[in-house]
Amino acid sequence: MTTPVLSARGMVKTFGRVVGLDGVDLDLYPGEVLAIIGDNGAGKSTLIKCLTGALVPDTGQMFIDGQPVHFKRPQDALDAGIETVYQTLAVAPALDIASNLYLGRERRRPGFLGSALRMIDKKGMRRDAGKALADLGIGTLQNMAQPVETLSGGQRQAISVARAATFGSKIIVLDEPTAALGVKESNQVLKMIREVRSRGLPVILISHNMPHVFEVADRIHIQRLGRCAGVVTPQTHTMSEAVAIMTGATTLADTPGH
Repeated sequence: MTTPVLSARGMVKTFGRVVGLDGVDLDLYPGEVLAIIGDNGAGKSTLIKCLTGALVPDTGQMFIDGQPVHFKRPQDALDAGIETVYQTLAVAPALDIASNLYLGRERRRPGFLGSALRMIDKKGMRRDAGKALADLGIGTLQNMAQPVETLSGGQRQAISVARAATFGSKIIVLDEPTAALGVKESNQVLKMIREVRSRGLPVILISHNMPHVFEVADRIHIQRLGRCAGVVTPQTHTMSEAVAIMTGATTLADTPGH
C-alpha cells in the first residue's frame, strides 16, 4: 500500500462551545487531487487551517510521508513543503509579476552585489518566473515586469498557483481557486491543477463548484458537521449523490456506489 504524503488522524478543534472538527481523518496520496467539499460550517476551512499550520488542533496527529509532524504556525507547514493559496489572494498589486512570484523569497544577485550590497536579482527572477508560468501552460502572461494591479482576477490566481507550484515541494493546497473567476479563467486554473498533478505533486482542492470538483478530483472528501461523512470518487458516485451525502439527505452507506 502506498504511504500517504499527508495523513491526519482524529483531528479535533473547538472554538468555545462550537465544534469545528470532530475527529476527522484525512489521507492525501502522491500525485492525486483530493477535493474537500462541504456546506458552510462543515469544517472545511478549519481542517485546512489545521493542516497548514494556521490553527493548532486541540487533539489529533499529522504525518508527512509517515513521519509525525506538529505545526505551530504557517511557516512550519511551508518549511515542510506545503504551499497554500487562500481564497483571499496574497498578491502585492503594486509589484510586478516576478516580484510576486518570489514574494518573501527574493533572490540576491550573485557575488559582491548580492552579498554586500544586497541587490535583488531582478533579471534572473523575471527569467525564471517566465519559465515557471510557461511550464504551467500560462501563455497569456509574457511580460514579467508588468504590475499585478493591471491583471485580471484569473491572471492573479494563476500567479498564486504558479508560486505554490514553484515552491511547494510536497503538497499544494488551493482554497476555492475558481470562486471569483469566469468560465475561461476557471478552465485555465483547472488546467494548471492537472499540470501540477502530472508532475507528481498532490493537490488538496477546496471548492463549492461541483462540476469543477468532478472534473479534476481523483477522490472527494466530504465534510459534514465537523466530521468526514465519507470519501467518494467521480467513478463511484454522481454529483447529486455527493451533494446528498454533504447535506445529510443520505449517508455514504446508503448510496448505490458504496
